[in-house]
Amino acid sequence: MSVTPLPVHRAGPRRDEAAAVRAAAAFLAALGVDLDADGLADTPARMARAYADLLTPREFKLTTFANDEGYDELVLARAIPIRSVCEHHLLPFVGVAHVGYLPGDRILGLSKLARVVELFAHGPQVQERLTKQVADWLTTQLNPRGVGVIVEAEHLCMTLRGVRAVGATTITSTLLGTLRDDARSRAEFFSLAGVGAR
Repeated sequence: MSVTPLPVHRAGPRRDEAAAVRAAAAFLAALGVDLDADGLADTPARMARAYADLLTPREFKLTTFANDEGYDELVLARAIPIRSVCEHHLLPFVGVAHVGYLPGDRILGLSKLARVVELFAHGPQVQERLTKQVADWLTTQLNPRGVGVIVEAEHLCMTLRGVRAVGATTITSTLLGTLRDDARSRAEFFSLAGVGAR
């Protein structure tokens, strides 16, 4: 079985951690937080590290393999954890992604499905874009017969502030190729993902 390595996906622009800590301290002080209070002295540094972690994807090298066996049924990874940051309020949204594809000439290591989700989940994001980016990227890299992505997430910008709709989740989906065009394939994908036919 031949292996084709694809480009390494890098972590992004260089960070200035000292500037981030200063900015976090200024932000908290502007909101009236007493950084001299017990337990708060290191909060700006912790806050800067937390956001750096949320906004920076890990590097990875994507590898694909020849589909020598001609496998032509659905490949689906369910409940891939997602943690991202809403670009409108910079509050986290968390949930799961269900990612599947109908192989063409190439197949993908299963762990890479989770790594692709992680790649696009990092950085300021909206759920609709995230869902489509994962599907489009897999289509470009694998040239499969079909791709399906479902994201289910709770947005803290909706549950902790504003409407405060505690427990509400948002579901988005992108279907491409056969999974969009063929009703039976689409129903199988939604059924195996555990969200029912649409």
